[in-house]
Amino acid sequence: MAKKETAKAAKTKKTAAKKTTEKKATATAKKTTKAAKEKVKEIKTKPAVKPEKIDTTVISGDTDLSVEQRLSNLYKLQSILSEIDKIKTLRGELPLEVQDLEDEVAGLQTRIQNFQLDGKDIDTAIGQQRIKITDANALVTKYQEQLDNVRNNREFDNLSKEIVYQGLEIELAEKKIKEFTAQSKVIAEEIVKSKALLEERKADLKAKKAELNEIVSETKIQEEQLREKAKKLETTIELRLLTAFKRIRKSARNGLAVVYIQRDACGGCFNKIPPQRQLDIKLRKKTIVCEHCGRILIDPQLAGIE
Repeated sequence: MAKKETAKAAKTKKTAAKKTTEKKATATAKKTTKAAKEKVKEIKTKPAVKPEKIDTTVISGDTDLSVEQRLSNLYKLQSILSEIDKIKTLRGELPLEVQDLEDEVAGLQTRIQNFQLDGKDIDTAIGQQRIKITDANALVTKYQEQLDNVRNNREFDNLSKEIVYQGLEIELAEKKIKEFTAQSKVIAEEIVKSKALLEERKADLKAKKAELNEIVSETKIQEEQLREKAKKLETTIELRLLTAFKRIRKSARNGLAVVYIQRDACGGCFNKIPPQRQLDIKLRKKTIVCEHCGRILIDPQLAGIE
């Protein structure tokens, strides 16, 4: 009987504990639901934040273009740059001649300055030798006066030797003065010649600059327009392809980086192209370069050649 009552009490206690746990869980769930509802309400009532505007412009060129369009743009860019090269060719060797004359004028000016500095150094050296002569003459006069008052042969010999030595010093100084004077005369002549040549080169430079400016002024507007077109086209070409194009163009002797097939051969190096490769080029599905010179190859129709 006692055991039954004990079991019944334990069961009742367990049931009560279970109900208490369920009540706590329900209360927690209600709190969570309430907090969630308040959070949703707060989000709804909060003013919407405008998303930042994202620049979707592709810097490296329009990657949506087909291979055919890219090759077409490359060839157009090549044509524009070739026109700019022709304009530069019209100027001929004038820019180089102007540069050479400018260098020569600067060289002559430096040469004249160096000659003038050498002349000043020689004048200083001549002045020093003249001072030596003056000092030596003063010593000779002094020793000659002392000869009248010598007391023995030893003093006489010493004074005589000093007079002879100072005489030699005077002769050496006069010789050096003559040499320096001759050098000074040569330098003066070189300065005159250099100045005359400098005036001639300045006149030539002025004429060449005027000629170059005249040619540049005639083609400046056209060149600026072509460069503007080239810049616009460059923005439509993929950066990697554009970099390769510029590298090929820089290394090519004639400045051609994109060439079309001419008589089954590369339009740049004129090496034969296999038929299968020609077919791939005509399909315009991928960028193909010449195996020999590395230039980008296109078919004549894409270049507008029938």
